[in-house]
Amino acid sequence: MPHTTSSTATTTGTNATASTSASVDSLPWEELVTSALLGTDRRPPAPRGGPVPADAPAALLDAAALHTVRRRAGLLPAVPEARPEPAAPDPRPALPEAARHRLAHLLADRSAPSGGGRRGTAPDLTELIPQWLAIANRRGFRAPADLLPALLDAARARTDLRPQALAFAGPRGMWLAGLNPDWKFALRGSASGAPQPGLTDPDAVARLWEEGLFAERVALLDAVRAQDPPAALTLLATTWPTERAEDRLMFLDSLRSGLGRADEPFLEQALSDRSRNVRATAAELLSALTESALAGRMAARALSCIHPDRTGAGASIAVEAPHECDADMQRDGVTAVPPTGRGERSWWLGQLVEATPLGVWEERFGGRPADEIVALPVADDWADDLHTAWCRAAVRQRNPRWSRALLGRPSEPVASGPGTASIAERSKLLAILDEGERASWVAEFIAAHGLSEAFQLLGVCTVPWAGPLGRAVVDALDIARDGGSYPWSFSGVMGLAERCLDPAEADRLEVLTAAQDEQEDASPGAGGYWSEAFQRLVSTLRLRAAMEAELMA
Repeated sequence: MPHTTSSTATTTGTNATASTSASVDSLPWEELVTSALLGTDRRPPAPRGGPVPADAPAALLDAAALHTVRRRAGLLPAVPEARPEPAAPDPRPALPEAARHRLAHLLADRSAPSGGGRRGTAPDLTELIPQWLAIANRRGFRAPADLLPALLDAARARTDLRPQALAFAGPRGMWLAGLNPDWKFALRGSASGAPQPGLTDPDAVARLWEEGLFAERVALLDAVRAQDPPAALTLLATTWPTERAEDRLMFLDSLRSGLGRADEPFLEQALSDRSRNVRATAAELLSALTESALAGRMAARALSCIHPDRTGAGASIAVEAPHECDADMQRDGVTAVPPTGRGERSWWLGQLVEATPLGVWEERFGGRPADEIVALPVADDWADDLHTAWCRAAVRQRNPRWSRALLGRPSEPVASGPGTASIAERSKLLAILDEGERASWVAEFIAAHGLSEAFQLLGVCTVPWAGPLGRAVVDALDIARDGGSYPWSFSGVMGLAERCLDPAEADRLEVLTAAQDEQEDASPGAGGYWSEAFQRLVSTLRLRAAMEAELMA
């Protein structure tokens, strides 16, 4: 009997162990992984409410091994997929070897930690990638195949790099982007990687327009518009009524390129669009056509509000803002509800004036030139509203005469001269002027007012900065250093200088890299910071010169 009892107990224990093992084996793979991550003490490998194995770690490993064997035993051979079509050929010449090594260095350094705090004297290589790409694209080189993944990764992380990076990547880059979901932005943001039909093949153009992805259709419309503006308008009209509102808005924006009188009938029709944004864009485009019917209607309304006033001692401008915004005004793009804090009448007046051809005012004020009109006193504190609207009109109509008048003389105090005191508005007006005039104006502004107000103005100047502008910036930085100014206040301008100064200026700036003795009234440590900043500036300019030389080889 004792022997029988012992045998029965052993059998019972064996069955319990086998039962526990079987219950562990039945757990899903995800449960086993969770138990392994959390630890078998915290998450025993057992079904909810089931028995916990005596040796939980061993049971977990046994169950994992069993799962692995089952998976391998049940694995079916993979069905081979068709090989992708090869990338389209890129006939552009290969990079010089030194330039290829430089690009590899720039792309490898882009993920290096910035470190924060003091930047030291080393150039910031990540800020040089856009310039390197711009030069390489101007020279017409193709991207090295082995650097395409790093190039696409850089463009994925920085949207500002994408236009230049994707142009440099070319058809091979677009082909590669189609094979990796991480780079799908390249296909979405630029359809240039997709093969475009010959624009002389109307059937292929129509098929892509009707069946292509949105980015492909935008690129197609832009390409047709650049070659034959009326044909692009005809293409757009074929599907216009069935397009989504957001797509109609993007397509309408393509008409800015090559905008002309032939576009007026289509844009007039778009003034009745069901989308408010589409109507507003159509009205803006029509107002840029100074001879359009809409521009004439807006001029008639504006002229009823603004007229010369000779009742006083001299000529001035009288203003009577609109008292209502009727349905016809709203159809022509006038938004009835003003932003918070803006009065209705001034809001309506501004929209009328900015849509009015600027030549109307020269005729209205007896043939006076723009600078004399802007200088006229404006009654009842309407000057700011009127000048702001004229600024927007000058930018929209790209009128350099009115831009000069509204900018005023750069040496005048910012807040006291005629025109606009807004730095943001001045930067837009400057963009209308040619490169040389723009640089000269900003150089004189810096000489008169220093750098504190000039950051936005510098941003619209062509790179590299012209000699007088570059010298004005460096002189102002030198004055700030000698005056003991806080150096971090000028870090933004110094960063711009690193990217925008002519590299030929490096030798002339060498003298500024020496550390100065600390002044009693200077910010603590300012001398050392200024020395580092100028050393970094000189190093960066020399590196930029080397980059350009490598790409010219």
